[in-house]
Order: sequence, then structure tokens, then C-alpha cells
Amino acid sequence: MSASDDHKRVHFQSPESLVERLDAIADLFGTDRTDLLVEAMREYIEATASDEGFQELVARRYYEDDLDFETVKRLVDPETAQRLRLLKADLDEEPYDLAAPDDTDIYDDDRRSVTPDAADESTDE
Repeated sequence: MSASDDHKRVHFQSPESLVERLDAIADLFGTDRTDLLVEAMREYIEATASDEGFQELVARRYYEDDLDFETVKRLVDPETAQRLRLLKADLDEEPYDLAAPDDTDIYDDDRRSVTPDAADESTDE
């Protein structure tokens, strides 16, 4: 979290036993509950964002237009987000309709035919 991040107050309910354990850990480390929760969230988010299965889910949902790019940037690291954006742009573009060149002989009149049976026999050596 950068120093410029604004703080946001959140409220949620948790089983009392978890809060009691959290408070005991906070006391042991000489910190408070909020610091531990923030650190736990940070570690969870970093681990999740680097998980291959999670990245595949984000990519699929992004390619299906279920997620916008701003959301993708919040879910995965910047490099992965940019890679997904470039790949999506490639997928969204119309394929090039390139005709084969008819004025160039790319084989220089050295064309050969290979039959599948002949190719299989040559690999037995």
C-alpha cells in the first residue's frame, strides 16, 4: 500500500472467537487488530493475484467483457494486466485478410512433394 492510498472505514461481522484470537495476537506483537487485518488482507491479495488459476479466471472474464481493464489492473499485477490488454486487443481485431502473393515464387521453382508414408519411413533410421 502506498503512502498516497486513502483509508476507508469498513465494518463487518466476524465470529467472536476469531476476534479474540486476533486481539491476542495483536497484543503479543504490540500492535492493533486493524494493522493485523490489513496485513492479512494484503498477503491474501498478493497470493491470490499471483495464483495461475486466478489469473486465468481474470483473463477469461476480461476476454468475455465481464471485467473492464480498470478492474483487471486492481486484480493482478501491472505487467499481467498490460499483457492481457494487449492480447485482448489482438483478439478483438479483425484478422488480416492477406491474399497469397501471386507475383513471387517463394520456392524458387524448387517444389517437392512429400507423401506421409515416405516421411514415416525416413524417420525409422
